[in-house]
Amino acid sequence: MKNWILTFGVFFLTLSTIQAQSVVGKWKTIDDETGEVKSIVEIYEKSGKIYGRVAEILRANHTKDVCTKCDGAEKNKPILGMVIINGLKKDGAEYNGGTILDPTNGKKYKCYIELESADKLKLRGYVGISIVGRTQYWTRVKK
Repeated sequence: MKNWILTFGVFFLTLSTIQAQSVVGKWKTIDDETGEVKSIVEIYEKSGKIYGRVAEILRANHTKDVCTKCDGAEKNKPILGMVIINGLKKDGAEYNGGTILDPTNGKKYKCYIELESADKLKLRGYVGISIVGRTQYWTRVKK
């Protein structure tokens, strides 16, 4: 009986550790220049790739903003609900090979993301090589 309880406990501990190590979930985006919390992005997995959509805009005067500087299908679409992270694939500890859209300037960048800790996500958007870009740190939204 003790072995059964121990096995059961280890299983749930392992399960919770695995969930804590996932990038999937809701994240507060923080402006790297001002430190202001801007939005909540929901990161999800679809067909083995990682995507992120703007789930909530936290600045009251920006809730109805549209992406006026975007090209293509995103042009003049509401930022709320927009998919801004597209097609990242797991590669070791990081997710890369996809793009991120910055709705404030309408530009798409290559990007990678990785967990700094269970509740801190490092996101790097860049042009060409990773050295030419900028990094943001997002925090996990607690349920």
